[in-house]
Amino acid sequence: MISQRVILIACLSMGLFSCAKEELQNNFSAQGEPYVLSYPASFPTPIIPEDNLLTKERIELGRRLFYDSRLSRDNTLSCASCHQQNNAFADTRPVSIGVEGRTGKRNAPSLANLAWRDRFMRDGGVPSLELQVMAPIHDPAEFDFDIVEATEELARDQDLNVLSSKAYGRDLDAYVLIRALASFERTLVSANSPYDRYKNGDLSAISESAVRGMKLFFGSKTNCSSCHNGFNLQKDEYTNVGMYTNYEDSGRERITLNPEDAGKFHIPSLRNVALTGPYMHDGSIDDLESVIRFFASGGFQHPNKDNRMRPLELSEQDISDLVIFLTTLSDEEFTQDPRFAP
Repeated sequence: MISQRVILIACLSMGLFSCAKEELQNNFSAQGEPYVLSYPASFPTPIIPEDNLLTKERIELGRRLFYDSRLSRDNTLSCASCHQQNNAFADTRPVSIGVEGRTGKRNAPSLANLAWRDRFMRDGGVPSLELQVMAPIHDPAEFDFDIVEATEELARDQDLNVLSSKAYGRDLDAYVLIRALASFERTLVSANSPYDRYKNGDLSAISESAVRGMKLFFGSKTNCSSCHNGFNLQKDEYTNVGMYTNYEDSGRERITLNPEDAGKFHIPSLRNVALTGPYMHDGSIDDLESVIRFFASGGFQHPNKDNRMRPLELSEQDISDLVIFLTTLSDEEFTQDPRFAP
């Protein structure tokens, strides 16, 4: 017999509660004070679902839940355990550490500018930010919990229930939890690095070395910008950069079942990249200089390796300038913003 929890989770995944459709339409209409997301005019329109519009109450509830360790089975981990504000909401460990010291396989990426993404995880296997919230809760290597059990425990917190009622018109439950967390994460906007200020006309915002590195980055000598471009310095593609001749983690192939996608991972944003190490999908490279030297090597041979990966002739000065340029992508306003703190 299929358990009620499995049925509920399936309903959550489909976004349906057919037995109470009218009630949900009433409960999940925008409640509270609308929140206007601030972002530069150069950014495209963010992706905010009509049935989870931003309000101050929803964001506040999501912020509290983000830092709440009751989301993990043994009450030791919160979302913030692996997504730390000082590191642009990324992890400082190669792979995240779950309950009882269990280790995962992938490096936890930054949560900056998720409001502009329509697929999540490094293999693109999750189609919405709301559904992504469920993944670490149920993963045995992370929170190792059941979202229904987690919300049953959290719902005993009267303060959270009051805020849930203001935000969504009902007591805290699994549907509210994933939507509130997604609402908070959509407000994590990073757009004011020294590089941004330089682009906006403040020519003193970055050093001469950084300018040289910027020209190298966007120039044909390195072709870095063929993968890292646009407002988020990120092309929405999955690519195999020749990290290994044999990948333990099959990457995008796990989702598509297409052997041509083996070893392919979503191209990461380079915003705040100096703060988000270690690097690559498995956290196997410690620092930015080593990352640049890897890409300059052209990577290892693999049948799916991207043809943009080629050996580069970079001098030591070139490498130093590129590293310095990448540090200008760090947004201190974002990493110190009190609105995002516990």
